[in-house]
Amino acid sequence: MTGKFITIEGSEGVGKSTNIEFISNYLKSKDITTIETREPGGTKTAEEIRRVLLNTEGETVPEIAELLLFFAARSFHVENLIKPAINQGHYVICDRFSDATIAYQGYGRGFDVKDINIIAAWVQKKLQPDLTILLDAPAEIGMQRAKNRGSIDRMETEDISFYERVRQGYLELANEHKDRFVVIDASQSLKLVQAEILFHLDRLLE
Repeated sequence: MTGKFITIEGSEGVGKSTNIEFISNYLKSKDITTIETREPGGTKTAEEIRRVLLNTEGETVPEIAELLLFFAARSFHVENLIKPAINQGHYVICDRFSDATIAYQGYGRGFDVKDINIIAAWVQKKLQPDLTILLDAPAEIGMQRAKNRGSIDRMETEDISFYERVRQGYLELANEHKDRFVVIDASQSLKLVQAEILFHLDRLLE
């Protein structure tokens, strides 16, 4: 039995963590073994890279280093957690994946998306999500929610125009990859968001 790979994408404050837990609990109710993970991170070494990427103190992280560190962490994650889990029949639910790199470092930072895709193909081989749920909300709403949570990390300190570019990047990706992307309005009530999530999960399980 081969498992599935589900990614949850979106900018800050759109409810990814809450809905990942919801998805995992729903799949478990169907007797499906799930693994919840995140990017950057997921393995011991990838989590160490995460600390470097999100630290707001110390040495400045150059933008090119940021891009490459995300892929370095992803390489550990893919080879040591995601692929083995899928091959064992588990459903892997991941908080962001390579679409986030295109949205943040491509559209947000301005790196050439073609170059990012070349690195992604090298790191991921043929691995792609079976379902990508994009939780979408205007940048102002997402950032206000993120600030209300308390402390913020280095990736949450950009100005609003950065997050507007990130959102646009996500929406363009969703339009390009309609076979696996679903876009859900994260500004609506949690009940409505989760009703839409269930609809798409049930389609995946058919």
